[in-house]
Amino acid sequence: MVYRKLSSKMIYQGKVFNVRRDQVELPNSQRIGLDIVEHRGAVILVPMDAQEHIWFVRQYRHPVEQILLELPAGIMEESELPEECALREVREEIGMAAGRIQKLGEFFLAPGYSSEYMYVFLARDLTPDPLVRDEDEFIEVEQIPLEQVLQMVRVGQIRDAKTLAALFLLNSLAH
Repeated sequence: MVYRKLSSKMIYQGKVFNVRRDQVELPNSQRIGLDIVEHRGAVILVPMDAQEHIWFVRQYRHPVEQILLELPAGIMEESELPEECALREVREEIGMAAGRIQKLGEFFLAPGYSSEYMYVFLARDLTPDPLVRDEDEFIEVEQIPLEQVLQMVRVGQIRDAKTLAALFLLNSLAH
C-alpha cells in the first residue's frame, strides 16, 4: 500500500499543539484531506511509593467537562529528553521527586489524527521535592493502593486512555 502526501498546510499554531491539513493520495488513487494534530510528545508516570500506593491526580478536563482521575503526565519541552521530562513532571504534579525511574513502554496516543507519542515511566523511591505547578493546573493528588486501582479499572472508574495504557504496561511487568 502506498500513501502519498501531496501537500501540507499549517492551519493552526498553538501552545500545546499545531494543526495541519494534508492532501493525501490513497492506494486507490483517490485524494482526501486529513487534519493532523502535531504534538511534541509527552510522558506519563506511574508513581509508586514503598507501600505500593499509586499516586494519581484528579483534575478538570474541559473537552469532556468532567473531573478525571489520571496518572501524572506532561508535555516534553523543546529538545527535552523523555527521562528529563518525567523527573520534572513528577515533581510538578505530585510534589515528589523520584529516586529512580524505569521505562515501562511507549505508544502513540491517537494515531488516527495526532502525532502525539507517549513515554511511560514507573517512578519509585519518592521523596518530597515539589516544583511550582503550571498556572493553569488545579489538581488534587490522591494515593490509592495498587489492588484498589486494578479494581477501579475493572469497574470503569478510571476512563483516561493514557492512564489505562500505563496501568496495563505496569500490570504486564508484574506478570
